[in-house]
Amino acid sequence: MSDDSATMDATTMDIRKFLKKVGISSQQEIEKALEQMQGSGKLQGLNTITATMRLEVPDLDLVHTIESEISLS
Repeated sequence: MSDDSATMDATTMDIRKFLKKVGISSQQEIEKALEQMQGSGKLQGLNTITATMRLEVPDLDLVHTIESEISLS
């Protein structure tokens, strides 16, 4: 295996670890916020909510935004 290939494999693993951490912590935060809002009655009448995720990697001059609807059914 070449040094470049080993470096990319290590980088890919670090990226995957980061994204796993983002996914797990984001899900926990959304669920916590939903529980609080449901408890206060502020979600009555809503069928969906909009979620936006913004990824920034300043060293790569990267800004990536994803928006999606989440069903509350």
